[in-house]
Amino acid sequence: MTLVRGADARRTQTPNAVMTTLATPTQGGTGTVAVWRVDMPAGGRGPLHAADVEQVWSLLDGDATIELGDGVLEAAAGDTVVMAADVPRRVTTEGGFAAVVAAAAGGHVYNPDGVGDGCAMGPKGADRIVPPWAA
Repeated sequence: MTLVRGADARRTQTPNAVMTTLATPTQGGTGTVAVWRVDMPAGGRGPLHAADVEQVWSLLDGDATIELGDGVLEAAAGDTVVMAADVPRRVTTEGGFAAVVAAAAGGHVYNPDGVGDGCAMGPKGADRIVPPWAA
């Protein structure tokens, strides 16, 4: 059994949000599940990307618009969104939100529009990366 104290949680600031690593293989996890918190401020707009593992997003506070494949979902505090693997997605918010996300450990994110032109969350030329908040 492992206790990851809030003060020890790893925080990653991106241009769009703050990701707080709660449990992953490199931070108290067993190697099978990654759990992180997303705090996106009002007016936030994440990049278009896809993940090669299913992700489950539970909104704790606020609201989010999720472009998922060919559809658009409007989610609010208390809602949970299940995002299938390999489906393009973009998360935006007008008023800001906080969510907890769970996914299989080791999942990669990538640019669904092409390989090698810079992953949505990685350096130019990267095909797929494990984001630092999920590693």
